Amino acid sequence: MSIKNNLQLIKDSLPEHVHLVAVSKTKPVSDLMQAYEAGQRIFGENKIQEMTDKWEQMPRDIQWHMIGHVQTNKVKYMAPYVSLIHGVDSLKLLKEIDRQAKRYRRIIPCLLQIYIAKEETKFGLSQTELMEIIHSDDFKALQNIKVIGLMGMASFTDNEDIIRNEFTELKHIFDYIQPYQLDNCHFQQLSMGMSGDYKIAIECGSTIVRIGSSIFGHR
Repeated sequence: MSIKNNLQLIKDSLPEHVHLVAVSKTKPVSDLMQAYEAGQRIFGENKIQEMTDKWEQMPRDIQWHMIGHVQTNKVKYMAPYVSLIHGVDSLKLLKEIDRQAKRYRRIIPCLLQIYIAKEETKFGLSQTELMEIIHSDDFKALQNIKVIGLMGMASFTDNEDIIRNEFTELKHIFDYIQPYQLDNCHFQQLSMGMSGDYKIAIECGSTIVRIGSSIFGHR
């Protein structure tokens, strides 16, 4: 199956309200261009330097999503162009994104990453930490970011019950927090689900899925 055919099969399976992020990390620009020519406009990368290199080479109507763990000292490299940062897991990182966005007179959309997996390798905030951040005066003072939702990654397991329970937990947190709105905070999007579990994620309420290997093949 070609990249174009893979992409079409996945798009045909998605409800209208679900956004597809084509996870293109480690893939060459030629592969991304095949997806682009098939109509894909949202790409996800997990390394800022690689994403920046691709941004410089590819059409300007692409939305670039940073889906990996972000180090504060690397934010400046993507601040001019990034469309959405998925994995924001601290107030310190939000402050740096805000600072760099201000330099470019931008407002950068972000998702706050919630820890739902039963694995120590995953990053993210607890519900308590989430509430502490959005109720803090420091957060309310940020003018160049906009938190538009939550993101989470399920455990890496074949047990669908565990995956479903973790996604359901994140949806409950999302539903709880959604009424809370500020100028820089409007919870609309829920990013969960990858190639192996995106169908379960959609059943549980995901509005953004991140799919790589099912489009581009395994790395």
